[in-house]
Amino acid sequence: MAVKIFQCKNKKLSGTDYHEVYLKAFAIYKKIKRKTKRRPYLRSTYFSKDKIFIDYFWDHLWQKNWRDRSRRMKFYPCAVELLEKSRYEPVSKQNPNKPTEILHRFAGMTKEKELFFVQVKEDKKNDQKFFLSVFPEE
Repeated sequence: MAVKIFQCKNKKLSGTDYHEVYLKAFAIYKKIKRKTKRRPYLRSTYFSKDKIFIDYFWDHLWQKNWRDRSRRMKFYPCAVELLEKSRYEPVSKQNPNKPTEILHRFAGMTKEKELFFVQVKEDKKNDQKFFLSVFPEE
C-alpha cells in the first residue's frame, strides 16, 4: 500500500539561525496554547476529532542538537496543519520498546514541495495521543 501524502497550504518557516526560527514556531504554539486552560491540544480529523496533545513535542525537541532543532522547527506550521486536517491513513506500528504504545507516521508536503513526516504516539491504555516530532525527508 502506498502512503498518501497530505498537501499543506502552509509554507515552512523561514530563517537561518535557531533563535529566529524558534520565535516563529513558539508563537504558533502559544497561539494554540492560549485556547485552553489545561494542556494544549489540536483536534485531529483523522482520529475522529480526538485531541492530540502538542506539548510533548517541545520536550522531545530539547533532546536534539541545535542544527536538528531548527531543521525540525521549520516544519512546525505544516505539522500543525497536517495533524488538524489530514484524512490520510498513517503508517502505524507498535512501539517495540513499549507494547502499550502505537506510533503513527503521517507524510506531508509543504507548499514548496518538500516532503516531511509527523509522528504521533498513541497510548492504548488511556487512549491519549501525543504529537512527538516532525522532520524532513533525509
